[in-house]
Amino acid sequence: MPKTLLMSGATGTGAYPLARRRLLLAGAAACACGATAAAPATLPPALSLGDELAQALRKGLPLVVMASLEGCPFCIVARENYLVPLREQHGLVVVQVDMRSRRPVRDFKGVTLTHDDLIRRWGIKVAPTVLFFGRGGAEIAERMVGGYIPDFYGAYLDERLRLAQAALRA
Repeated sequence: MPKTLLMSGATGTGAYPLARRRLLLAGAAACACGATAAAPATLPPALSLGDELAQALRKGLPLVVMASLEGCPFCIVARENYLVPLREQHGLVVVQVDMRSRRPVRDFKGVTLTHDDLIRRWGIKVAPTVLFFGRGGAEIAERMVGGYIPDFYGAYLDERLRLAQAALRA
């Protein structure tokens, strides 16, 4: 199986990125020790996409935005098992935009609207949807729409991140 490029520049092999395999090992160790469940992992809400994009680009990374819906079980899996670990372990800049939320957010041009308005503007109808942005707020990799097959979600995410990084270097 081909190697997968990770955000830190490290490589791993197999269907899961290194971050996912570490998460699985940590979870198994916690269960073996009788540890209690931790609070759910969360992503910060998008506040200013222009500022968040600038932060990502300073690191040489794409801005990753997860469109989520409260109570969505597939969103919980994508967030807790994939996106939060990539944010915490590899410094990926990931923010969340919530369907049906009236929370304000500034778009890439500095215009203030609600999370839900932004979701509608982007034409998102399925949660979770993960988007990858580069310079100027352009989408630089294909969106990940829906929950995909859990066994392969990490591989699909790794591939989109690899493509987004390649687009930034171009």
